[in-house]
Amino acid sequence: MDSAVIARFEAGRDRLASLAYRLLGSAADAEDAVQDAFLRWQAADRDHIEVPEAWLTKVVTHLCLDRLRSAQARHERAAGDWLPEPLLDGDVMLGPAETFEQRESVSLAVLTLMERLSPPERAAYVLREAFSYPHAEIAGILDITESASQQHVHRARRRITAERRGGAEVDPAAARRIVEEFLAAATSGRTERLVAMLTADATAVSDGAGLARRLLRATTRERIASSVRAGFRPTEAKRRLAGGSPAFHIVLVNGSPAALAVVGDRVVGAVAFEVSDGRIASLCGIAAQGRLARLNEAWRHRVPDEPAFSTW
Repeated sequence: MDSAVIARFEAGRDRLASLAYRLLGSAADAEDAVQDAFLRWQAADRDHIEVPEAWLTKVVTHLCLDRLRSAQARHERAAGDWLPEPLLDGDVMLGPAETFEQRESVSLAVLTLMERLSPPERAAYVLREAFSYPHAEIAGILDITESASQQHVHRARRRITAERRGGAEVDPAAARRIVEEFLAAATSGRTERLVAMLTADATAVSDGAGLARRLLRATTRERIASSVRAGFRPTEAKRRLAGGSPAFHIVLVNGSPAALAVVGDRVVGAVAFEVSDGRIASLCGIAAQGRLARLNEAWRHRVPDEPAFSTW
């Protein structure tokens, strides 16, 4: 293939990957969708493609919609037993982040809530909120009417707003202090300190280090605090599972404050926080290595700050 044709695609690869990640919530699946789009770009009659960016956006969007509608995806994402793949701050797949809406659309909390939308609603919402497409262009991408695009975005916004916890802009220094306080409380053995840090309607979800058959959830402050304390209590079994004693680093994951448990140069777990009025509104714990693959790759190429805690 002509190098100019490849270069034309590569110039937009990061944007396409960011779109696919928002639609699928999985970096691995997003990369597959973008690669499939490249193969279609290779095979296309490019002389009849007037606007390559628009053509590729439509192709990637429909490839993602096909994945969301597949029987396998419906099974994997059924009953709320699915979590998005976290990405370390600075990852190109996080895409545009100039506006609050763009940053919000890639948060783990919103990616999880988008699972409750229909595939067309999810696509219309992402195209509008994250990429600022006008409804006329969204209609062309999704092969629907402009009115239908407006309805999809309205329903998606209403549902996400109704179920969203936290989500306000958090000053990085304030976010770090909250995570430091959380780690201190989690490792102190005093659950009352954890309870005091949580909002009245706080929620928590975890993949149970990838060992549980179903996601683990807690919906009261007391249960969340108890679960957090149990999870952070050091034991020999946990050290064996992690491959050593982890150090905890404070970072941003998908734009939200997070604590990473790191052994050597490997991230063995991540806890991401949503903050509201100085308290924690939700926690998302991820330790299944399949969900941490891309984050781990980014971490290995990063010079980390000193760990906030090394208590294990």
